[in-house]
Amino acid sequence: MAVLHQFDYLFALGLIFAFLDAWNIGANDVANSFATSVSSRSLTMKQAMLIASCCEFLGAVLVGSRVADTIRTKILSVDLFENDPAILMLGMVCALVASSTYLTFATKIGLPVSTTHCILGGVLGMGVAAVGADGVNWGMKGVSQVFLAWVIAPVIAGAFGSIIFTISKLTILKRKDSLRAGLIMLPIFFAFTAGVLTMVIVWKGAPILEVDDWTTAQVLGCIFGVAGGVGLVCVCFFLPYLYRKLVLDDWQLKWYMFPLGPLLLTRGSVPERPAGEQDAVVQDYYRGHKTKAQLQEEGVDRQVVDDLENSKEVRLTTTSCADSDEITREVSSNHAAPAKVTLEKEDELPWYKNKENLTASNMFKLAKKAFFHGVDRDIVAEQKKKSILTGDLDKMHAEAQFFDNKTEHLFSFLQVMTAATASFAHGSNDVSNSIGPSPPSSSSGTLGN
Repeated sequence: MAVLHQFDYLFALGLIFAFLDAWNIGANDVANSFATSVSSRSLTMKQAMLIASCCEFLGAVLVGSRVADTIRTKILSVDLFENDPAILMLGMVCALVASSTYLTFATKIGLPVSTTHCILGGVLGMGVAAVGADGVNWGMKGVSQVFLAWVIAPVIAGAFGSIIFTISKLTILKRKDSLRAGLIMLPIFFAFTAGVLTMVIVWKGAPILEVDDWTTAQVLGCIFGVAGGVGLVCVCFFLPYLYRKLVLDDWQLKWYMFPLGPLLLTRGSVPERPAGEQDAVVQDYYRGHKTKAQLQEEGVDRQVVDDLENSKEVRLTTTSCADSDEITREVSSNHAAPAKVTLEKEDELPWYKNKENLTASNMFKLAKKAFFHGVDRDIVAEQKKKSILTGDLDKMHAEAQFFDNKTEHLFSFLQVMTAATASFAHGSNDVSNSIGPSPPSSSSGTLGN
């Protein structure tokens, strides 16, 4: 084993940019799993981040090693670097620098990119520059396998998504009693999702669980056993809770009563709500989204309103109206109806020159806002903004079909479970994008291995 301490700086740089790459992977790809859950109000942003952190970590630890090995050894012929392993180390660091830098830029401007494409392109470019195109494993055990996965995976995912949604629409959403149909189908969906998650773990092979030597019968038994167990738990505990909450409108039911299971059915009739207790049993998942009829009834030129909201001249920086906390202006245009815009008065001084902001408590608030500004954003409000990539989402939601709100609540639980499953799978797969090219310690073994 060659010990090359003179390249320790490359090892340090590689780790720094590997962490940056991993940070960008989280910033970019967590939306792949939880965007639908957050935008549909099934989860808050903070809840999604907590679940994603746990699932991504478990996926990377349990089944992430095999994909990482693909990036590290199967894209390039590492044997070509056996006589000069430092070149491989330098090349992998360059690939990480290129990938993490571009991902940082793309994340900043909100451009959806593939982290796998970035790192694979970096490794391929480095390999071609270092040893030529012949040094790249273009066959089915190397690059071609990854390229085919990029084509096949979206097709398979699209097909499964279409099939599952069609089944859900025909068997649940469009039924006359959609809530009853949803309660019947819920254990089946939960069991299916649990089986898929178990298959991801045992099929890929989790080193910690030592399942590589399992027979086909053991693997199938584990998958169907877990799926059946989850379905049984759903029937015994989850369905009684949802029946009381959604069918009987039990406004006194609390989330921590879920473990009571069948005992919830013995609670008796539901008392009438007190006069001051007006909260709905479940939230309105369509609030903030207008129907097509509502948009037509408003009779407002929405383009004018959007232009006013996005105009930089709307927000004043003047201090001439210091006695007023709010400034109301009328903006007239060629349209018949003038639009009123309420403007907030801005502070005269920047935050770092305002003595009130420099206290310990305010500094803590400023630091918290800086670190968690992405978590505290209102995702549903963001959907109302127009952009080249999204178009007019408000209009799209208005034209979509609305279903029973309580039935939608059933799918919120499935949405969280499937999002957690997708997050686990993402952690097992995309952890390779940051740790796969990371150079090994020059003091712990041969650099080319």
